[in-house]
Amino acid sequence: GSMTAMTVFFPLDTARLRLQVDEKRKSKTTPAVLLEIIKEEGLLAPYRGWFPVISSLCCSNFVYFYTFNSLKALWVKGQHSTTGKDLVLGVVAGSVVNVLLTTPLWVVNTRLKLQGAKFRNEDIVPTNYKGIIDAFHQIIRDEGVLALWNGTFPSLLLVFNPAIQFMFYEGSKRKLLKKQLQLTSLDAFVIGAIAKAVATTLTYPLQTVQSILRFGRHRLNPENRTLGSLRNVLYLLQQRVRRFGLMGLYKGLEAKLLQTVLTAALMFLVYEKLTAATFTVMGLKHSRKH
Repeated sequence: GSMTAMTVFFPLDTARLRLQVDEKRKSKTTPAVLLEIIKEEGLLAPYRGWFPVISSLCCSNFVYFYTFNSLKALWVKGQHSTTGKDLVLGVVAGSVVNVLLTTPLWVVNTRLKLQGAKFRNEDIVPTNYKGIIDAFHQIIRDEGVLALWNGTFPSLLLVFNPAIQFMFYEGSKRKLLKKQLQLTSLDAFVIGAIAKAVATTLTYPLQTVQSILRFGRHRLNPENRTLGSLRNVLYLLQQRVRRFGLMGLYKGLEAKLLQTVLTAALMFLVYEKLTAATFTVMGLKHSRKH
């Protein structure tokens, strides 16, 4: 589900990242940025970094779903789940997976996705990596091993993103299942989209800071210090608002909403279909009480 959804909407994430990191880019809308990237860097440029991102995302989402459902099975134990329990489980699963395990992968992925980009901001230092392994090697050699955890603090805060997403999704799902026997494809798609839209909008300023810290290739950070403390986060938020106004915190939100909402909706749709198919193959009745 993750692989299918992310591949279809991957160019939208490329546009989002450019708008977040390269704040001096004149093109402001998603279509304009994508056309600009294709014109300057080639037709396949919006898919730069596809393989490492897809690999990390699939791994992250697989472990997240597994952790979430395993913890849910242990805690709920046949009882009805609640919105509060879904939120707590989402935070725990997100902390274990998205921060402790996958932050180094996302730091490398951010660097690879922006490699070869034609930046408007002259303070950005371009990268030159031959691949995932070389990126890990160069970052550890030049910036230290802790640089792989750049942006950890906002990442810890951002565990509330999937937690909020699952809370809204599971809550909406329970309400629908009180009125009907099962979710339709349209139901899964719509509530998945709404859940992700709410979570993304609430946490987007932190995602902007996270992208900047993960990239880390900035002449204002000549000593390659590890970035991501509360002080760094507050400073970047303050500078962003001072230079671009409150809306500066939401640069690229259009692309992010399109990409994450459609990706999450398609992912949940595939997830529900695969779950139903699995129970059918196993000859079991799929319980509707979650």
